Amino acid sequence: MSHISRLKTRFVEKRYLLEALRDLGYEPEEGDLEIHSVRGKRTAVEIRIQPPLSYPIGFRKVKGAYEIVADWFGVMGVRPREFKQQLAQRYAYHAARDQLEAQGFTLVEETNEAGQIHLLLRRIG
Repeated sequence: MSHISRLKTRFVEKRYLLEALRDLGYEPEEGDLEIHSVRGKRTAVEIRIQPPLSYPIGFRKVKGAYEIVADWFGVMGVRPREFKQQLAQRYAYHAARDQLEAQGFTLVEETNEAGQIHLLLRRIG
């Protein structure tokens, strides 16, 4: 059985979401778009990515946050839970850097060890 599923997120800023998707190697499309299920059901989305040899994954804003929508039976090579976790990590990275740079901090060093990102920032004042 195939159907379009929704995964709720806490992604509220479109620009961080787009940057996170690009970090994961996707080229997001924006606009009045649709995704479709294996059985042809269509759903409107604002952002869409196309994994290789797969059905698309979409994002739409509902009650202030983006949700992930896809027919996971047709999405190949992407596991919903892992995808959401990777996307959340990259989203948080961009949000944190942006907020800290707005407060006058400058990135000095960045390391990524065992899936954990460590940032060394400095503020001269």
